[in-house]
Amino acid sequence: MAILSRLRGRTEDRAPTAAISLDIGTEYVKALVFRIEDEQGIVVGTGRHRQGLGQMQAATVTDIGGVVENSRAALRQAEQSSGLHPSTVIIGIAGELVKGFTTSHSQERRRADAPITQQELDKLIEGVQHEAMVEAERSITWETGLPNVDVRLVHAAVTGAAIDGYPVTNPVGFKGRHVRISVFNAFAPLIHLGALQTVARRLDRQLLAVVAEPYAVARCMSSEEIGPAGALFVDVGGGTTDVALVRQGGVEGTRMFALGGRAFTKSISDRLGISFEEAEQRKVAYATGEPVEDAEAVGDSIAEDVAVWSAGVELILEEFGRHGQLPPRIELCGGGSRLPQLAAALRDPAFGADLPFVRPPAVGIIEPSEVRSIVDRTGKLVDQQDVTPMALAVQVLELTGPEDPLDAALKRVLRGMRV
Repeated sequence: MAILSRLRGRTEDRAPTAAISLDIGTEYVKALVFRIEDEQGIVVGTGRHRQGLGQMQAATVTDIGGVVENSRAALRQAEQSSGLHPSTVIIGIAGELVKGFTTSHSQERRRADAPITQQELDKLIEGVQHEAMVEAERSITWETGLPNVDVRLVHAAVTGAAIDGYPVTNPVGFKGRHVRISVFNAFAPLIHLGALQTVARRLDRQLLAVVAEPYAVARCMSSEEIGPAGALFVDVGGGTTDVALVRQGGVEGTRMFALGGRAFTKSISDRLGISFEEAEQRKVAYATGEPVEDAEAVGDSIAEDVAVWSAGVELILEEFGRHGQLPPRIELCGGGSRLPQLAAALRDPAFGADLPFVRPPAVGIIEPSEVRSIVDRTGKLVDQQDVTPMALAVQVLELTGPEDPLDAALKRVLRGMRV
């Protein structure tokens, strides 16, 4: 269940038959062109283009013009290989200042024997949204040290509803004393969200939504595959590592920190006094077990950065662990996760020894074939770096599919709040 952030004045358009998912990463722009058939996304075109070193910083756009050109090049590849030119695009957003969390609000009703009305439901959701906005503004203001940061809602999704402890898909009409609504919200500073909206406009595409990438990744596998115990999803990109917590079938929170594959490459470059491009080649070769010049120095550099990286993941999990036990499963994806040392660090018995795991977590790598509802007809989506754009494609299916009653209620509330 998901709601677009671009609700002001938006009319209900006819559902698209084809769309584009655009993963604007620190290292690469990745584009997928896919048809929408029978509630599935059929990928028929792929493209990717490397970003310049000064065009992205920690997953945020620093040069709009350069990113537009790189995105256009990736789109050209995908469209030429597919023969389609969809106008609808979904774009992922990441970065340390993108805040995602689930807010739950409970209300004790005066008259338990009276059926819940639509107005009552809308008021309850409005209370959740006001509480979430205050928390996001407080968090981003504290982290930036700047007063009056313009914080905007990226997207929102109802993750659960219950009456007297019993889950329901639509509370309207039910009787009961205690009503509980949970909504996941992702917020970001206007400067970051606005940059991506500008990219879509300059590409002359209709922007369906901007979606927090860790949320999309956390929703890319079926609930049957994840199971009731949930999982932690860790997406290691070029500039950031995104972590999402899923428990009881819902995304409870997302966090990000600015350390990804580019930092590993820069450390090798600095240590050996070689170019960034040469350092990247050696890093990739080392990760795949190929012979590498100065292999010992490359390995030492990677080991040092892995220690810092695993400490960053542990800090995020410590925050998640304050609200309950952590799932005994960690799923990795993203181009940076191709370094086998990252998975090894998470499997180390010393990792998370003081965290509230139910049991030592099993660590896996998400394969493209595990992404639900997406079928690859190109044969080019082959490893973990392809999972994020595929996860964004899943979000297109959710956003254009049949509307859930709770989605409709959330949409009404957001329109009334003029987010």
